[in-house]
Order: sequence, then structure tokens, then C-alpha cells
Amino acid sequence: MTICKGNGPWDLSVVSVRRAASVGSMNDLPARIAACRLCADRFAATATAHAPRPVVWLRPGARILIAGQAPGLRVHKAGRPFADPSGDRLRDWMGIGPEVFYDIDRIAIVPMAFCFPGYDTKGSDLPPPPVCGATWRAQVMDWLGPVDLKLLVGGAAQAWHMAGSASVTARVRDWRDHAPAVFPLPHPSWRNTGWLKKNPWFAAELVPALRARVQEVLSP
Repeated sequence: MTICKGNGPWDLSVVSVRRAASVGSMNDLPARIAACRLCADRFAATATAHAPRPVVWLRPGARILIAGQAPGLRVHKAGRPFADPSGDRLRDWMGIGPEVFYDIDRIAIVPMAFCFPGYDTKGSDLPPPPVCGATWRAQVMDWLGPVDLKLLVGGAAQAWHMAGSASVTARVRDWRDHAPAVFPLPHPSWRNTGWLKKNPWFAAELVPALRARVQEVLSP
């Protein structure tokens, strides 16, 4: 059944499932996210026709929040965030290795969508389903509590965590306005290699500052 509310139609079955998914003890939040199947029909209709597999990597008390976009296919298969070349690049930007990056007590990794959204018929990544962020993100931020450093990776995460409607390039270029608590970053995908070449200040200025801040936050 579908009704119209506000600026568009709402599928009541999706609304009721979303409400049920989001209700429960905050203590079992990671387990409830891991069990979420809100997007099963959506994913089944993609070119990849895959089942949901939420990749959950968070724990209260973490000192760094990495807010990303959504898992890719490799991460979907591995069940571990940034277990791909994008993760290698992000870890290089941060100046840390996998053993520190995957220390769940110190670093929380929370994408805008916990599941791989799939590919379209042309083999391009689909965007994160908005229902995931609408269902879980505010709860997750409350559950995590305050962090010392937020890395906002890509436009989707920046749009949620930052005011205004600036482009990724503009936000990253103005990183000093947000540091040391927040560092907006481009997505570390190979697709942004051209962007990195066109913006050499990123590697020359932002990356050293980011590495220093990461070390400062993670120091005992």
C-alpha cells in the first residue's frame, strides 16, 4: 500500500519495517544493524542481484570516526570496511597500518549505507540508499558518543555531517576551517586519482596535517 505524504509517495510496508528495525535497546544496536534487511528487494533488483550484508564496525568510546559512503563489492565479500585499494589509500593518508585502522576500540567506521548498494546495468556503483541513513545514522551517532576526530569521506558523508551545500572540492579545499576536529576528504577510490593530480595541495598540505592529527588523537 502506498500513500502520499509531504513531497512524495511512501510505501507503508517499508515504513513499518523501518520503524520495527529501528526499535530496540541501544545495547544491541550493532546486532540490529547487522540483521537489517530493509533493502533486500532493492538489492535483488540491481545488476548484481545480491543479498544485504551490513558491514558494521563501531563501538562506543572510539576516538576517530570515519564517515564514508557505502561498501564496495570487495568489502561486501570480505565483510570488513575498506578491505580494498581504497582502504589502502585511506590508511596511507592517515599514516597508519591495518592493525591500527581496524582497532575497533579506537576507530569507528560508519558509512552512509552499511551494505553494498550494487551496480547498475552499466557496471557503475549505485548511490547509498537513503533509507539506511534515515533509519540508523542518528542512532549510531548518539550511541557512539563524542569523538576527537571525524574524517568525512566523500560527498554523502559531508552532506550529512556538515552544513551547507558546497561541493566536495570546496569543502576539502577549506579543510583548515574545520580542522582539527573534522577533516573533509575526497573518496580514496581510484576514480579520484585524476582529482588528486589536479589538486596537489591535498597531498602537500592536508595529508601531513591529517597524519599529525591522527597520531595526536591515537596517542596514549
